[in-house]
Formats: sequence, C-alpha cells, structure tokens
Amino acid sequence: MSQRILRVNQLLKQEISQSLLREIDFTNVLVTVTEVETSPDLRQAKIKISVMPTEKNEQVLRILEKNIYHLQQILNKKLTMKTVPKIRFVIDKTEVRTQRIEEILEKMKKG
Repeated sequence: MSQRILRVNQLLKQEISQSLLREIDFTNVLVTVTEVETSPDLRQAKIKISVMPTEKNEQVLRILEKNIYHLQQILNKKLTMKTVPKIRFVIDKTEVRTQRIEEILEKMKKG
C-alpha cells in the first residue's frame, strides 16, 4: 500500500470520527471508527466501525446510511483533495470474532 493511501486513510479516519461525534446522535451507543480502506484510485473508502453494544449494529448502520450524504458533504468541504473518496460504512467484525475465540478458549481450559 502506498504512503499516499495510508495518509488518506488516516486523514479520513480522523475527520469521520470527529464528524460522527459532532453531527450524529447515537443514543446510548458507542460508535468507533476502527479502520479505513481507501481504493487505490481514491474513489471509494470503506469505513469500518465498531458498535457497543453489538446488538445495535443494524440500527447504527441505518442511522449512518440516512446521514451519509451529510457526512460526505462535510468531508468534501474539509478536505483539500482533488477527489474525495465516496464513503461507505461497514461493521468491523474483528472484535466479535476475537471475543468468540476467547470464549472458545475459556471453554477448552475448563473442559
């Protein structure tokens, strides 16, 4: 991965995290941007998020999809790039998988 893509990923992660804090009200839910994957042509960016409690995953995705145009506009105004990537949100499954593995390992220790 090129240095430019890494810098764009970091910048997007920072700006989207701040925008989510300021612009969107997630009642009783903690939403964290865990990773950003920008395409090599800088046209699209997959924003991976973690939601606590995990039962609210679908609700948070619906809220984000409803506000994605507004968030995209904020990015377009803040970032001085020729092409600002089109954002798309997905749930980061890494934490859920890690938790499941830990549960299995605990069962193996006991059994």
